[in-house]
Amino acid sequence: MDATYVIVVRHGETHWNIEGRRQGHLDSTLTEKGRAQAEALSQRFTPDSYSAIYSSDLGRAYETARIIAAKTGHEVIADERLRERNLGIFQGLDGNEIRERYPVEYEQHRNGGADHAVPSGESFRDQTRRNMLCLEELTQRHAGETIMAVTHGGVLSALFRHTLAIPLDAPRRFSFKNASINLFKCQDGVWGLETWGDIAHLQQLGALDLSYF
Repeated sequence: MDATYVIVVRHGETHWNIEGRRQGHLDSTLTEKGRAQAEALSQRFTPDSYSAIYSSDLGRAYETARIIAAKTGHEVIADERLRERNLGIFQGLDGNEIRERYPVEYEQHRNGGADHAVPSGESFRDQTRRNMLCLEELTQRHAGETIMAVTHGGVLSALFRHTLAIPLDAPRRFSFKNASINLFKCQDGVWGLETWGDIAHLQQLGALDLSYF
């Protein structure tokens, strides 16, 4: 089977990124800089760059995808399986608030590993399974094509680990930037990494956010 290429993009900067709040399945709008990041990102692509664009249905990713698609003329197809990890009771809170309100749950989250789920949330393993089911389905649907998926940092982390066979419980020693271009290749069910963290289009925008969610 011919290889399928997947351009995976993280959404632009949000207000909660700046505040250090856990977004998860809640949402925060793009900042002015986040919209500028998405506009700069859109200039990297032409109508022939990809055949279809998929997005998480959460607003921060969908708005980023919409800005890109406005340049290339594609229809954005939303899929909730491309959502970030559900962080349950931590969502909407910053690190200090989580530690103060939920000290026990915070320690369990830090030390519980990939199978631990925050109350009312999901585990990293469950998130990864959900994300990969979607991405693998899309590569089969678009075999031999190049497609785009606009999503979140946690989804990039899941796909990166899956591709490079990094255990989900291993400490994260890599970063993913807002509005970055990350190119993956899938052939006969085997994933490979072609490009990671391409932000050449953002250099004129100044310092970049490195927050996780």
